[in-house]
Amino acid sequence: MRVSAKTDYAVRAMLELTTAPDATPVKAEAIAEAQGIPAPFLQNILQTLRNGGLVESRRGQVGGHRLAKPPTEITVADVIRAVDGPLGQVAGRAPEDVAYDGSAEHLRDAWVAVRAAVRGVLEHLTLADLAAGRLPDDVRALLGEPDAWHRR
Repeated sequence: MRVSAKTDYAVRAMLELTTAPDATPVKAEAIAEAQGIPAPFLQNILQTLRNGGLVESRRGQVGGHRLAKPPTEITVADVIRAVDGPLGQVAGRAPEDVAYDGSAEHLRDAWVAVRAAVRGVLEHLTLADLAAGRLPDDVRALLGEPDAWHRR
């Protein structure tokens, strides 16, 4: 699975908002500095997250950005969908909507299974979990798999 820079930045920005004391609005500049995200790129990401209903913002001296919902109700999958669209697309289409012939006939099933596996992690991992360093047991178990830390 590839994670775009936009998605990586979006999740990191959301974690900065998650850890803000008392859900205090956080200025984009502070998020950018804390996470090493280019400020102009972050502004676009925050706008996308606002459009996706995950972030609220207020202008002015006491303004900034904050989560639109509690971090226990926002999953990593929610953030990815807001900035990059549906999980597990194949050439821009849902995997169940592709069809193959001949020797590739069953490839669609593999793509659907991959999407289900990715969902199994990302739809159950909340911002609150990540911010607290509390991975769900099934996600933590994946880290112990023999090949989990090997690059290929």
